[in-house]
Amino acid sequence: MADTTNVLKLEHEIMPVLTQRRSPRAYSDKAVSAGVVEQIFTAASSAASCFGEQPWRYIMGSQSSSPEAFEKILGGLLEFNQVWAKKAPVLAVGVAKLNFSHDGNANGWAKYDVGQSTATLAVEATELGLQIHQMAGFSPDALRAAFSIPEGFEPVVVFTLGYPGPASDLPAGLSEKETAPRARKPLAEFLFEGAWPTPAGERYDQAPV
Repeated sequence: MADTTNVLKLEHEIMPVLTQRRSPRAYSDKAVSAGVVEQIFTAASSAASCFGEQPWRYIMGSQSSSPEAFEKILGGLLEFNQVWAKKAPVLAVGVAKLNFSHDGNANGWAKYDVGQSTATLAVEATELGLQIHQMAGFSPDALRAAFSIPEGFEPVVVFTLGYPGPASDLPAGLSEKETAPRARKPLAEFLFEGAWPTPAGERYDQAPV
C-alpha cells in the first residue's frame, strides 16, 4: 500500500498514486527484496522512448546484496546528499545512451527518455509502498570512473529507493523539509492554450523552493 504522508491536494482529481508520490529523505532500514526491485525496474521498461530506443541504463547498489556498488554510488554523491542517502537501502544511477542504435546518430531525446523511465518506476515504487528521491547533486565523472561507464553513455540522475522512515531520524533542518506542506503550481501558471502568455501573466518567480 502506498505511503500517505504529505499527499498532494490538487485542483483536479487525479490517480491517488500520483498524489502520494514524493521525494523523502528519511528511510526505513527494511531491505527491498530482489523481486520488488525487479518489479520496479520492469516498470521503467514500459516507458515511451524515441524510436523505441529505450536509452536508459541503470546501475544499482543494495546495502544488503551489493554493498560495494552501494558505496561507489554513495561516494559519487555530493556531501549534502551523502548525509541522508547513506541510510537508504538501495541507490541507483540512471544513465543515458547518447546515440541511436539503428543509425549511430546523436539521440537528442535520450535524457528526456531516461526521465520518463525513472518517473514511471517512481510511480510503480509508490504503488508498492516505497519511494524514490531523485538527485542532481552528484559527480558524473566520479560515477563514470567508479563503474567504468564508457563513452557514449552519460549519468543523468542518482536516486534512492526504499521504504519511508520517520522524519525524526534525519539531521536537524532536513526533518522539517520532510513534513513541510507540499504544493504545486495551478494549471493557469503552466498550461497555455493558443499562445505563449504575456509578461504580465508570467509567474516564474513564484516557484516554491
